[in-house]
Order: sequence, then C-alpha cells, then structure tokens
Amino acid sequence: MACAAVAVCSPLAADAQIVAADSVMQHAKGSRLSVGGYGEVAYSRNFYSDSGNRYSSAKLHKNDPSHGRFDIPHAVIYLGYDFGKGWTLGTEIEFEHGGTGSAIEYEAEESIEFEQEQERGGEVELEQFWIQKSFGRFANIRAGHIVVPVGLTNAYHEPLNFFTVYRPEGENTILPCTWHQTGVSFWGHAGDFRYELQMIAGLDAWQFSRDNWIKPGTTKPFEFEVANKYGFAARVDNYTVPGLRLGVSGYFGQSMHNAVPHDMEKGNNKRIKGNIYLGAFDFTYNAHNWVARGSADYGYVSNAKEISAMRKPNTQYVKPYQSNQVFGSHAIATSVEVGYDVFSQIEKLRAARQKMYVFGHFEYYNSCLGGSKEYTSKKIFAGGINYYPLPQICVKAEYSYRKFKQQYNDEPALNIGVAYQGQFL
Repeated sequence: MACAAVAVCSPLAADAQIVAADSVMQHAKGSRLSVGGYGEVAYSRNFYSDSGNRYSSAKLHKNDPSHGRFDIPHAVIYLGYDFGKGWTLGTEIEFEHGGTGSAIEYEAEESIEFEQEQERGGEVELEQFWIQKSFGRFANIRAGHIVVPVGLTNAYHEPLNFFTVYRPEGENTILPCTWHQTGVSFWGHAGDFRYELQMIAGLDAWQFSRDNWIKPGTTKPFEFEVANKYGFAARVDNYTVPGLRLGVSGYFGQSMHNAVPHDMEKGNNKRIKGNIYLGAFDFTYNAHNWVARGSADYGYVSNAKEISAMRKPNTQYVKPYQSNQVFGSHAIATSVEVGYDVFSQIEKLRAARQKMYVFGHFEYYNSCLGGSKEYTSKKIFAGGINYYPLPQICVKAEYSYRKFKQQYNDEPALNIGVAYQGQFL
C-alpha cells in the first residue's frame, strides 16, 4: 500500500484506502502495539413526521412538525498487537449510539422498592477479534470475528470514507453494516490487486424483514453464533490506475435451518434453503482535487415467499425472535457521490493541509424490490461540505432529501456532524 495509515496520508486518497479490517493493524515503526479508532457526533433536524404510521397513513401525517436528534452513531477503539514471527492480534470495540446502560433506582414513595431501568438504548459490540498468521504479502490467514467486506460501506466504513454525515443509507439498510461474523479469512496482495476469501457463519432467514432485507440476519439472541450452515464471501480490489480503486465483492450462503433448534423445520420444509446470492461493485477515485465514489449492490434470496409464510404467528414455527413480517426475494442499493476540494485553489490553505470538499450525493435503493409496499423504494439527493482542519478530523454539513413515490410524503433533513479517524499509537 502507498502509506501506513489514513492518519499520515492525504485523507481520502484512493491508494491510501485500506479495507476496514486491515486498519486495526497500523503500527508505528518499531512498535508492536497499535491503538487507533474513529468516531462521529451528529445532529439532525428532520422536516417530516416521526410517526410509526407515516407510510401507512401518509395523508394524516403530511403536516406533522419536524423533529431534531443528537446522536453518536459510532465510537470505536482499535487495539492490535504484533507478537512477532508473523502472528498478530486485532480487536475492534464499537459503541453505537452512545452504548447501552441500566441503573437501579430507589423508589421511596413506592413501598420502598428498588427498580431497574434501562437508561440508554445503544449497543456495545465486539466487531473484530482475530488472530492472524502472515506468510508474506501474498498470503495471510485470519481466524476469529472478522469484518465481511461485501459492498463499499462494509469494506470502507470509517467516517472519512464517505461525504455524508451518516453512512450511505442504501447499503446500511439492506446489508448488515458493519457486517461482522465469526469465521476464517484468507487474504493477500499480488501486484495491483488485493483479494480476500472468507468462510463465516451463515445468516438466519427467520430474522429477515421487508424494510431491511437480510440486514437483521446476523442478529442472534443466544450466547453463541449459530453455524449449522455457512456463508462464503469474496472481495477483489484493483489499484492499477493511479488514484482509482475498483472493487467487486459477493456473498453466497444458505439462511434456512440455521436457527435453534436445528430440526425445527420438518417435513417438506426441509427442502427450503433460503439461499442468498449477493453481488456488488464499487469504486473510489481521488485525483486532481476530485473525489468520487460509487457502488451497486444486487441480491436475491430463494424461497422468500415460502419462508415468509412459515413465519406467520398461526404456524407451528414459534421462536423467541420470530418476525411475522414478509420479506422480499430481491433487493438493490446504488449510490454515487462526487466532491471537489475548493481549498486546493488557495495556496495558504493548501500549504496548511486544510481541505474543503463541496459534494453532491445520490442514492437509489429498494429493500423489497417488486413488493407491494412501495415506500421501500427510495431516492436520496444530498449536497453539502466536508471541512478538514486536519487530515484526521472532518466537519460535515449536508441537506438531504429522501424522495418517495407520489402517495407518500418526501423526507427532507439537515444533518451536521464531526468525525475523527486515525491511529494514536
């Protein structure tokens, strides 16, 4: 790669971009310990209804008041260690939306009792935990909890890798994001190519939904990750053209019969596989003060209609995490964004390594392609700025417009955020 880490390179350079799983291991020269991370603070003013019925009863909520939200979408700590002789350890701990928490409350006026209350609704996740053996630049084997680099956002999900305040909405809706599962990975570099092949625990079709397609399929209510069936992911990136990175990725796996108990789906239903076929293409271009990114994801789940019917409440298949919602067999997500560094034309700011990207962003996605609920078809138009006072820090501001078909109310929003990304040690 052209440089050791995003923190010491020109931000957003295509040849500096590294798959997110690799950014854990960015050691300073002579150091075995690697410490880094990234995070985001965001504010949104949404000029549309926050009612749960704003799609099913669109006319009733057309004139609902706007609402505002503060959020900490992600705060991540990277820890890596080089044991020597090619053996390394990588970990990533992520706090989403401020983490989660509970408290004991003393109610003196209610029969002198103690009550336990949920204080916060975020998440704390171990997104990466792996041991790796490197045999050379061309061959590395990684085992443990790993990032699945399917799609642009999963492979490059750190906040300086997209212009918008929040992660691109399409991929973040239909795919697990950041997608991380337990398994084994083989990866390496050959010439201008980086390649990776993974075998991981399969997804669970009982979790799929109309609004989020296969995204909830990684959710497990147990203390272990069910692996009756397996998934296979692959990714190849090419850096032949200076400033341009081209990537293709894909996933295949069976999602049925991957729940507890294993023999729940009996009789004729044993033949239902729920195979997932997912393909993606993405690119990043950074040259001549321009940055452009784009992606296209398309996927299919076999037997979607039969699986949806099995999940209805009146069937024999009752699970502790069952959804009675149908889901679509096909889903799509596309996006493109282009930005220009206007500070590149001001010598003093250019010398100070400050940047100001003025950008435009477009997305189209549908989590239930061909389904009857047309609100799942969405177009997003956004524009704004990204200001870099330092290469590791970005201040973002954007106006976003989510457009639906005529029978639904469009959803404009103003988003402002501050993000950081770098290696500290």
